[in-house]
Amino acid sequence: MSFTRFLAVAHKEVVQILRDTRSLIIVVIMPVILVLLFGYGVNLDLKGLPVYVYDRDGSQQSQDLLKRFQASDYFHIVRVVNDYPALARALDGGDAKIGIVVPWDFSQRLHDGGPVQIQALVDGTDDNTANVAIGYAQAVVQGYSSDIQLDWLRSRGQLVQPAAVSVQTRTWYNEDLESSAFIVPGVLALVMSVIGAFLTSLTIAREWERGTMEQLISTPVTPLEIMLGKLVPYFTIGMFDVIVCALIAIYWFHVPFRGSFLTLLISSAMFMVVVLSLGFFISVIAKSQLAASQIALLVAFLPAFLLSGFLYSIEQMPIALQWITRILPARYYVSVLKKIFLKGTPTALLYADLVPLAVFTLVLALLATHSFHKRLA
Repeated sequence: MSFTRFLAVAHKEVVQILRDTRSLIIVVIMPVILVLLFGYGVNLDLKGLPVYVYDRDGSQQSQDLLKRFQASDYFHIVRVVNDYPALARALDGGDAKIGIVVPWDFSQRLHDGGPVQIQALVDGTDDNTANVAIGYAQAVVQGYSSDIQLDWLRSRGQLVQPAAVSVQTRTWYNEDLESSAFIVPGVLALVMSVIGAFLTSLTIAREWERGTMEQLISTPVTPLEIMLGKLVPYFTIGMFDVIVCALIAIYWFHVPFRGSFLTLLISSAMFMVVVLSLGFFISVIAKSQLAASQIALLVAFLPAFLLSGFLYSIEQMPIALQWITRILPARYYVSVLKKIFLKGTPTALLYADLVPLAVFTLVLALLATHSFHKRLA
């Protein structure tokens, strides 16, 4: 292998990147946009859910219950209506996610010590939001019910026995339960998929479409020198983008970083080799930039987005999909990212993710190396 020929091919690829405005935008701007977009735009924290109330009782007791909802960070009472049709219109129009109906005999039943039920009408078009809203509403009502029961017993001179069992919770790793701390680290996998698989999938295909592959074949440059010369610039750019995105996550979104920065760079380098090799292989077999970009989107970006555990927990997926994720390198890289950022897991305890990632790195690098040959057909 000639280092001079390798540098010549690498220089040619750098010039091509600088001349191609679209590639330059993807390389420089897209990573920052992705981090900001997912950091601000994708929020799994359900707070301030709009609530409409139909209080048929209008008593002090019903007002105390509604104040519990208003005091919660998860609910925001937007309006109090006077009939069911107004409540239905608010749910139909999307103005309310949940409607609370207090029965007309609410305070009387509380005074008598009988069972009391309030009605909660929940917008179920988004099942996740509906389930969370129901859980939050039940928690508010249960807290209010416990206080009412204690007051009722005390008012009648009955001794109140303290509960024998209680739960004291402490949240580790993501103490404030902010979704940005869960989402932003995984954006690095998306950034590298875009830089790696998507852009490098166009390298060889571009040479075929522009008719410059014949010139490369006629030169003494070896296939390995062509491959390395075309991939090293993207590897360098990709690692630079990883560092930039990590710094944005840490200092802009205040995502805790408790692990080793060296481990982050090593695992990122392995995953970058994986996606670069995959993109190069796609570029060789496609021979068309349009086909190559579509294949890269299908086999690299979408799996990294949907099946890597970036947004959706793998444990909650169907068993068949859980097994499919085992052959996706992005799964192991995203797992490493979250453990490094949030848990600060020592490198020695990351072998369950680093070993499969290293195997993928080796296999795909060999596949890319043997896929390209200097011939016209």
